[in-house]
Amino acid sequence: MAKRKLTRRQSWRIEKIQKERASRAQKKSQKIDQQLTSGELGPEQEGLVISHFGTQVDIEACDGDKRGTIKRCHMRANLGSIVTGDRVVWRDSDPLGVIVATLPRHSLLSRPNSHGELRAVAANIDHIVITIAPEPTPFANLIDRYLVAAESVDIEPVILLNKTDLLHEGNREQLQSMLDSYTAIGYQVIQASTTSDHGLDRLKSYLNDRISVFVGQSGVGKSSLINSLLPGVDIRVGALSEATAKGTHTTTTARLYHFPDGGDLIDSPGIREFGLWHIDKQTLLEGFVEFRPHLGHCRFRDCHHEQEPGCALREALEQGKISQRRMDSYRHILTSLDEV
Repeated sequence: MAKRKLTRRQSWRIEKIQKERASRAQKKSQKIDQQLTSGELGPEQEGLVISHFGTQVDIEACDGDKRGTIKRCHMRANLGSIVTGDRVVWRDSDPLGVIVATLPRHSLLSRPNSHGELRAVAANIDHIVITIAPEPTPFANLIDRYLVAAESVDIEPVILLNKTDLLHEGNREQLQSMLDSYTAIGYQVIQASTTSDHGLDRLKSYLNDRISVFVGQSGVGKSSLINSLLPGVDIRVGALSEATAKGTHTTTTARLYHFPDGGDLIDSPGIREFGLWHIDKQTLLEGFVEFRPHLGHCRFRDCHHEQEPGCALREALEQGKISQRRMDSYRHILTSLDEV
């Protein structure tokens, strides 16, 4: 589709708005620099980013007499991307503090947005909790995308079937078969329900002393789970759309919560599709864990794993070491990467 041509007046207005924004950002940066050089800011201290709001973030003080308190802070323009879960160095001021440096991350979860731009979601995560439910209908290919995303950044995933109270004769067998296929290749699967309290103790035990992020389609009950796991948090819960049977978005920004017995949880905005446009073919192959023992053993170095003779992946498929469904899922994702 051809891009719509802007009129001269429209182009002038866009340029004017951009200049005004740049001017405001420069003034804000200059004010922060003046505060830093004049000694108006408090001493440097470590903090944890617990939520993100455009050019400002909420940080939790990690040391000193302010430990545990929450402070809204500006971000200096030269710091790059800062996301929920980041460890930072900040200095206090009134009414807003200032983040002056970022500390090294041990992991970063990112995903492309609707424009194909790679955007960070959360940092320093130990586990990704891939949350599904009987309603809205879970799709194995979407779960595979989450798994590939987790494997590509070395963050351990776990699959959580929530809302088990919605299981019935019409969906139980198909869902259990899908979950068993993931258990067979080494992934941990947990089942839970906030309505009946089924499985919540096991989930709490898994999350304790770890930094975890919940991901999954809107409507799978992530916010309800957090309300059950963290009494008093009271996250707004959205009902399923009757017209589409899809969830409504109730979380607008990634937010970090502490468990009473240790560990943290990051609730991320519900996303219905998890793009993988930013990864290459080799990363995609390695994202399917059962493929890994067979990679590099094909007869031809440039094997496409289609019809080539001596393909190790095809041989593993014929021997039952790789399931046809997972191979189809890999090819489906690969096709989407080729189209991009």
